[in-house]
Amino acid sequence: MLLACLLDSRKTERVTLSDRHAWVEEGTYPVAPGVHRIPLPLPSDGLRAVNVYAIEAESGLILIDSGWALANALSQLERSLARIGARLRDVRQFLVTHMHRDHYTQAVEVRRLFGTTIALGQGEQPSIDGLLSGEFRPMRAQLAVLRLGGADSVASQLAERTSRGPGAGGNGASRRPGDSLMPTGHPPLRPGPTFAAALGYEAPDSWITPDQEFDLGTRTLTAVSTPGHTRGHVVFADAAAGLLFAGDHVLPHITPSIGFQESPSREPLREYLQSLNVVRRMPDMLLLPAHGPVAASAHARIDELLEHHAQRLSLMADVLGSGECTGYEVALEVSWTRRELRLADLELMNQMLAICETVYHLDLLVAQARAVSHTAEDGIRRYRLPDPVLVPTIDEEVSA
Repeated sequence: MLLACLLDSRKTERVTLSDRHAWVEEGTYPVAPGVHRIPLPLPSDGLRAVNVYAIEAESGLILIDSGWALANALSQLERSLARIGARLRDVRQFLVTHMHRDHYTQAVEVRRLFGTTIALGQGEQPSIDGLLSGEFRPMRAQLAVLRLGGADSVASQLAERTSRGPGAGGNGASRRPGDSLMPTGHPPLRPGPTFAAALGYEAPDSWITPDQEFDLGTRTLTAVSTPGHTRGHVVFADAAAGLLFAGDHVLPHITPSIGFQESPSREPLREYLQSLNVVRRMPDMLLLPAHGPVAASAHARIDELLEHHAQRLSLMADVLGSGECTGYEVALEVSWTRRELRLADLELMNQMLAICETVYHLDLLVAQARAVSHTAEDGIRRYRLPDPVLVPTIDEEVSA
């Protein structure tokens, strides 16, 4: 385990491994001159909190990510900004690493109040457009992957959960009180005529392009395209100060999920590993993650994540050694989380993520020629190890 909380002299915040969850406590924590980490609450989520980073710029405050649009998160953001003598109206722009609700939707809420602008990675446009479309249905892409992986039972449960619309007159039947697209304990959908409104989404003011620079007067941020966690994920690098605002691309304690969005790419795991290597080739920086404490070395954690996925690929290849399998069958054979849980022990949404990631790992094995696959008439893709290459023996070569 990376000693992610033992930080060097470049920062003022220090967290010890004995207090792993101290990072979620309310407050405004300086991580560099003019840069503050602000944790905001999440709704009964294993992630516990999301870090928003407030940067003092010439024109006011720039926030990296925004939090989930929740009343308690908004009030906590107001209290935290007050600790540095600022108010919500002082926020000039949100630079959002990716489109997930816990990073994006509170920016939409603040924009409604104060007109604050929002910038989001260009690669997120297909998913945002899909969300805003009248044709949007939750989890459509994930349900397709589940069925491709042979997980019809999980797909049926998930489809039942997501079949109800956002409200009367919306995109489906009326939602019962407490129905949610998220795990148990998450807040119900907001009232609204569309799923996008119910989930708190609107389009951003601008799309961030790869390598786009943001001159804040006090520092320059470069947006680095890092697809994988989502199709349009970006990280922001302050090369001069050695700071990496990593969003969910590199997390100190957990492995980011892959491809969970409205419009995933065909090979999200390949893209994620390539993105890790892009950041690994940059100079090492202080890791400012969206979930978890600040860590001294982005490189050290990237190396762990690359090794983790290499091990998962080998583990799944080993499962294929017993014969042809579906993605669902492989997911049943391997363990999940550091607690070594079985697939059935996971909550439904986490089962979905696990099965989808198994399919993505298996597809990468195929791309690496370490496995082969075929999709049968039933629409299920099955995987096996490639046939062994027959090497002639000495006797066979002589006889030939």
